[in-house]
Amino acid sequence: MKSHDERIASMTFASVYPHYLTKVEKKGRTKEELHRVIEWLTGYTDEKLQQLIDEKVTFEQFFNDADLNPNCNLITGVICGYRIEEIENPLTKKVRCLDKLVDELAKGRKMEKILREA
Repeated sequence: MKSHDERIASMTFASVYPHYLTKVEKKGRTKEELHRVIEWLTGYTDEKLQQLIDEKVTFEQFFNDADLNPNCNLITGVICGYRIEEIENPLTKKVRCLDKLVDELAKGRKMEKILREA
């Protein structure tokens, strides 16, 4: 499992971001909605997000600098075959939480449910 966690840590956010965008847009959601979800989780504004993409930061750096939402512990369920609540590596868990939010957006969930406001 260690190599899996290391691979995630060294991946760049910029390499995954276009896939997130394609995934949500294919399902009729917008870049603005994607950015709203990312901002909710990380605290990153559009400008900061673009800067991180341009700088090709790794997921490790991406989440080290993030101001994580205190409600991110409400993100549960299975993503990519892993139950989020059972992931032990903190960084892998954060990345999977982001994956889960993007997935929920693509699946058409209401924004207030995705942002754990309900």
